Formats: sequence, C-alpha cells, structure tokens
Amino acid sequence: MIPLRDVRWGIIGCGNVTEVKSGPAFSLVNHSSLVAVMRRDGALAADYARRHGVPRWYDDAAALIADDEVNAIYVATPPSSHRDYALMAIAAGKPVYIEKPMALDHAQCQEIIAAGEAADVPVFVAYYRRRLPRFLKVAQLLAEGAIGQPRIVNTMLHHPLEDRYRDPANMPWTVQPAISGGGIFVDIGCHTLDILDFLLGPIVDVRGMTSNQLGAYAAEDTVAMSFAFASGVLGTGLWTFGADRREDRTEIIGDAGRIMFATFGESPIRLEAGGQAQEWAIPNPAHIQQPLIEAVVAELTGTGRSPSTALTGARTQWVMDQVLRA
Repeated sequence: MIPLRDVRWGIIGCGNVTEVKSGPAFSLVNHSSLVAVMRRDGALAADYARRHGVPRWYDDAAALIADDEVNAIYVATPPSSHRDYALMAIAAGKPVYIEKPMALDHAQCQEIIAAGEAADVPVFVAYYRRRLPRFLKVAQLLAEGAIGQPRIVNTMLHHPLEDRYRDPANMPWTVQPAISGGGIFVDIGCHTLDILDFLLGPIVDVRGMTSNQLGAYAAEDTVAMSFAFASGVLGTGLWTFGADRREDRTEIIGDAGRIMFATFGESPIRLEAGGQAQEWAIPNPAHIQQPLIEAVVAELTGTGRSPSTALTGARTQWVMDQVLRA
C-alpha cells in the first residue's frame, strides 16, 4: 500500500470504549484526525460527533466507509461484527484498526488476514498494551537479562461477580457468546495473553478447562489453562469472575530472578533479582490507546511500524479458541 500523507479516521461503533480510551487520541496524533463516526442510533452518533468535535456522523456503516474524506477505519463494535466491517473496509481499500478481540474466532481472523493480504490493505488490532510504557519497561528488563533466562510464567485474574451480571433481563453483551465469542475471559483475558505473546513470543501449545460455576450467564466464568511458548517457556493461567476479591498478577520467573506486574491498573512493576528488589511505578496515558494509535499512524504514513497487527491479533484468538473448545 502507498503510504498516506495524513490518516483521516472514521469510527464504526462510537460507544463507551471510544469516549476516552481511543476516540480523542485519533486527533492528538500527528498526521491523524477523526473526521467521521457511525452508530446505528443516529441520535447517539450525532451526540458523539457534537461532543468530540467530529465533522460528520452516520447511522450506516457502509455510508461511512464510502465517505471519500475517510481513508482509514476503526471498528469499535462488539466482536460479532468485526469480520464483516473489516472486510467491507478492506474491499474499499481502507486500512482497518479493529478492537480486541479481533473477531469471534480464529477462522474469522484468517478471513480478515487473507482479504487484507490479497488487497494489500493493512490491518491492525487494538491490543494497545504492546505500546504502553509500563509493558515496554517489562520488555526492556527481559531484553537486558534482568532475570536471566525466562523459564515459567504464572498469571491470574480474579474478580467478584459484578452487579451488572446479576440482571438476566439486561445482560451485557460481553457475556453473550453469540456477540462476544465467550465471556469475560475473552473480553479482557485476551489482553494478558496478547502481552505475553509480545513479551515472550508466540504461544504454540495450549491445554485448558472452562466452567460456568455461578450460572449467572451463559458463558464461562472460570478458566484454567497451561501453555507453552515457542521459546520453551511454560506457563499457567487462572481466571475467575466469581471470587471474593480482585487480584491481578503475572509473574515471569527466570533462572536469575523474577518480574511481577498487573495487566490492568497501575500497580508497580517489581523485579526481584540478586537478593534485591526494585519497583517502577509507571502511569498510563490519559487516552490509553494513544501510543498504539501513534504506531499505527506511523506505519500508515511510512515512518514506523505497529507492534499489533492482524497476525499477532489472530495468534491471541487462536490461544483462546483452544481453551474454549476444550
């Protein structure tokens, strides 16, 4: 694809995730602007455009994609429509940035990848932790050999059952598998799996078990898995969304030390090595997707590369598929 001089974004699905995390960042990055938004409810789309200073709004995705002023598409809808909107954007020759997870399953990811490659249209996935300063610090420590050779990984995420999942008549889409692809493990557990791919390379073998222990909704609420990286590092993961309290911890253990960090929040990164401990408190940016959006724009304008692509996004989807289908 010929590099763009300026990236003019259109958002399909200007919902909550775009209010602070992503939407404003498109106009804060050099050579990037947000020029149009779409939501099926036209009144909500118009309201979003007014509040964020966006020139145009639509209630039809095809109309937004056809807008000549829009030359790149951000798909921020639930996963059930990611594939279709991505394929529409690719057919129009417009690069696409897709919210995570990339699609409902790995097969749909492969369809998007094949279409993008055939049309020479770049595709990116919003696994923005790959560019957050706190995780770049973890990557730096690993690259410097701060813990020697990594050997094993243990990750855990425990949440109590939230009140919003107690009303069967108004169940959030995140736990409706036909829309989300699974439960909360799929919605947010994917972030941990993807950052481990970034830090340690691809996961190539996965064993897992899932259960619905609470019966609050149709999707899985508890996941246990073991996995192996191409490098030989082994790992375990535990996710439960019916625990007594919140816990979020990943530990990478090497032959000379260990690094501990949280996927969510801003608790300090901790290094224990050589009989000493060090911590780094690194805050996240106000618009948490901005560093990755900067990298995507850099790639589209021919001045850099994005660390999160369709290929890396599909790898994370494959890992989740192995667990859910087990």
